[in-house]
Amino acid sequence: MTGIALFFSILIGSGSLAWGYAEVGLDSVVRWIVFIGILWLITAWNGVRWFSWIGLILAILASAFGLWFRFTPGWMFSGGIFTLVAWDLTRFRHHLHFITVKEDKKGVERRHIVRLSLLSLVGLFLASITMLLRASFTNEWRILLLTVITLESFQFIAWLRRT
Repeated sequence: MTGIALFFSILIGSGSLAWGYAEVGLDSVVRWIVFIGILWLITAWNGVRWFSWIGLILAILASAFGLWFRFTPGWMFSGGIFTLVAWDLTRFRHHLHFITVKEDKKGVERRHIVRLSLLSLVGLFLASITMLLRASFTNEWRILLLTVITLESFQFIAWLRRT
Protein backbone atom coordinates (compact mmCIF):
# COMPACT_ATOMS: atom_id res chain seq x y z
CA MET A 1 0.00 0.00 0.00
CA THR A 2 2.80 2.42 0.86
CA GLY A 3 4.62 1.59 -2.36
CA ILE A 4 1.60 2.47 -4.48
CA ALA A 5 1.06 5.74 -2.60
CA LEU A 6 4.78 6.54 -2.97
CA PHE A 7 4.66 5.89 -6.72
CA PHE A 8 1.66 8.17 -7.25
CA SER A 9 3.09 10.87 -4.98
CA ILE A 10 6.31 11.06 -6.95
CA LEU A 11 4.41 10.96 -10.22
CA ILE A 12 1.92 13.69 -9.27
CA GLY A 13 4.54 15.85 -7.54
CA SER A 14 7.05 15.88 -10.37
CA GLY A 15 4.27 16.01 -12.97
CA SER A 16 2.73 19.07 -11.31
CA LEU A 17 6.02 20.91 -11.22
CA ALA A 18 6.76 19.96 -14.82
CA TRP A 19 3.32 21.16 -15.92
CA GLY A 20 3.71 24.44 -14.07
CA TYR A 21 7.07 25.11 -15.70
CA ALA A 22 5.80 24.00 -19.12
CA GLU A 23 3.01 26.58 -18.90
CA VAL A 24 5.58 29.38 -18.83
CA GLY A 25 7.73 27.83 -21.56
CA LEU A 26 10.76 26.67 -19.58
CA ASP A 27 11.15 23.41 -21.51
CA SER A 28 14.73 22.72 -20.45
CA VAL A 29 13.68 22.90 -16.78
CA VAL A 30 10.72 20.61 -17.55
CA ARG A 31 13.10 17.98 -18.95
CA TRP A 32 15.20 18.15 -15.77
CA ILE A 33 12.12 17.86 -13.55
CA VAL A 34 10.93 14.82 -15.51
CA PHE A 35 14.43 13.29 -15.38
CA ILE A 36 14.66 13.77 -11.61
CA GLY A 37 11.13 12.36 -11.17
CA ILE A 38 12.01 9.23 -13.16
CA LEU A 39 15.28 8.87 -11.27
CA TRP A 40 13.38 9.20 -7.98
CA LEU A 41 10.93 6.48 -9.07
CA ILE A 42 13.81 4.17 -9.96
CA THR A 43 15.66 4.79 -6.70
CA ALA A 44 12.46 4.36 -4.67
CA TRP A 45 11.80 1.05 -6.44
CA ASN A 46 15.32 -0.11 -5.59
CA GLY A 47 15.07 0.99 -1.95
CA VAL A 48 17.54 3.89 -2.13
CA ARG A 49 16.35 6.22 0.63
CA TRP A 50 18.84 9.05 0.43
CA PHE A 51 17.61 10.20 -2.99
CA SER A 52 14.30 11.29 -1.48
CA TRP A 53 16.18 14.11 0.28
CA ILE A 54 17.56 15.32 -3.04
CA GLY A 55 14.14 15.09 -4.66
CA LEU A 56 12.50 16.96 -1.79
CA ILE A 57 15.06 19.78 -1.74
CA LEU A 58 14.97 20.25 -5.51
CA ALA A 59 11.16 20.18 -5.58
CA ILE A 60 10.83 22.71 -2.77
CA LEU A 61 13.35 24.98 -4.50
CA ALA A 62 11.51 24.61 -7.80
CA SER A 63 8.18 25.35 -6.08
CA ALA A 64 9.57 28.38 -4.27
CA PHE A 65 11.17 29.68 -7.46
CA GLY A 66 7.90 29.22 -9.34
CA LEU A 67 5.91 31.02 -6.67
CA TRP A 68 8.45 33.82 -6.50
CA PHE A 69 8.14 34.41 -10.24
CA ARG A 70 4.34 34.12 -10.14
CA PHE A 71 3.90 30.84 -12.00
CA THR A 72 0.52 29.17 -11.53
CA PRO A 73 0.38 28.64 -7.76
CA GLY A 74 -1.65 25.44 -7.83
CA TRP A 75 0.98 23.53 -9.77
CA MET A 76 3.73 24.79 -7.49
CA PHE A 77 1.77 23.92 -4.33
CA SER A 78 0.81 20.53 -5.72
CA GLY A 79 4.41 19.77 -6.63
CA GLY A 80 5.59 20.77 -3.17
CA ILE A 81 2.83 18.88 -1.36
CA PHE A 82 3.21 15.61 -3.21
CA THR A 83 7.01 15.57 -3.14
CA LEU A 84 6.79 16.16 0.61
CA VAL A 85 4.37 13.23 0.84
CA ALA A 86 6.76 11.11 -1.25
CA TRP A 87 9.68 12.02 1.02
CA ASP A 88 7.62 11.14 4.10
CA LEU A 89 6.50 7.82 2.61
CA THR A 90 10.10 6.91 1.78
CA ARG A 91 11.10 7.46 5.40
CA PHE A 92 7.97 5.68 6.62
CA ARG A 93 8.68 2.59 4.47
CA HIS A 94 12.06 2.34 6.15
CA HIS A 95 10.45 2.79 9.57
CA LEU A 96 8.04 -0.08 8.86
CA HIS A 97 10.96 -2.51 8.77
CA PHE A 98 11.63 -1.84 12.45
CA ILE A 99 8.09 -2.38 13.73
CA THR A 100 7.93 -5.36 16.01
CA VAL A 101 5.68 -8.35 15.46
CA LYS A 102 3.47 -7.30 18.39
CA GLU A 103 2.49 -4.05 16.69
CA ASP A 104 -0.19 -3.92 13.99
CA LYS A 105 2.05 -3.15 11.02
CA LYS A 106 -0.79 -2.94 8.49
CA GLY A 107 -2.84 -0.75 10.83
CA VAL A 108 0.05 1.65 11.38
CA GLU A 109 0.57 1.82 7.61
CA ARG A 110 -3.11 2.45 6.86
CA ARG A 111 -3.45 5.17 9.49
CA HIS A 112 -0.32 6.94 8.28
CA ILE A 113 -1.48 6.93 4.67
CA VAL A 114 -4.95 8.21 5.64
CA ARG A 115 -3.37 11.09 7.59
CA LEU A 116 -1.16 11.97 4.63
CA SER A 117 -4.14 11.76 2.28
CA LEU A 118 -6.16 14.15 4.40
CA LEU A 119 -3.26 16.60 4.62
CA SER A 120 -2.70 16.52 0.87
CA LEU A 121 -6.42 17.09 0.24
CA VAL A 122 -6.36 20.12 2.55
CA GLY A 123 -3.30 21.44 0.71
CA LEU A 124 -4.95 20.97 -2.67
CA PHE A 125 -8.09 22.65 -1.37
CA LEU A 126 -6.06 25.70 -0.31
CA ALA A 127 -4.21 25.69 -3.64
CA SER A 128 -7.57 25.54 -5.45
CA ILE A 129 -8.81 28.55 -3.52
CA THR A 130 -5.64 30.41 -4.50
CA MET A 131 -6.18 29.49 -8.14
CA LEU A 132 -9.80 30.60 -8.01
CA LEU A 133 -8.79 33.95 -6.53
CA ARG A 134 -6.18 34.44 -9.25
CA ALA A 135 -8.61 33.28 -11.96
CA SER A 136 -6.23 30.53 -13.09
CA PHE A 137 -8.46 27.52 -12.37
CA THR A 138 -8.05 25.49 -15.58
CA ASN A 139 -9.40 22.23 -16.95
CA GLU A 140 -6.00 20.63 -16.31
CA TRP A 141 -6.29 21.57 -12.65
CA ARG A 142 -9.77 20.05 -12.53
CA ILE A 143 -8.38 16.82 -13.98
CA LEU A 144 -5.63 16.74 -11.36
CA LEU A 145 -8.15 17.32 -8.57
CA LEU A 146 -10.43 14.62 -9.93
CA THR A 147 -7.52 12.18 -10.20
CA VAL A 148 -6.27 12.87 -6.68
CA ILE A 149 -9.75 12.72 -5.16
CA THR A 150 -10.43 9.42 -6.96
CA LEU A 151 -7.13 7.88 -5.81
CA GLU A 152 -7.63 9.01 -2.25
CA SER A 153 -11.26 7.83 -2.22
CA PHE A 154 -10.12 4.36 -3.26
CA GLN A 155 -7.54 4.43 -0.51
CA PHE A 156 -10.08 5.56 2.05
CA ILE A 157 -12.53 2.83 1.00
CA ALA A 158 -9.74 0.24 1.25
CA TRP A 159 -8.92 1.58 4.72
CA LEU A 160 -12.56 1.30 5.81
CA ARG A 161 -12.82 -2.27 4.54
CA ARG A 162 -9.77 -3.38 6.53
CA THR A 163 -10.68 -1.75 9.84
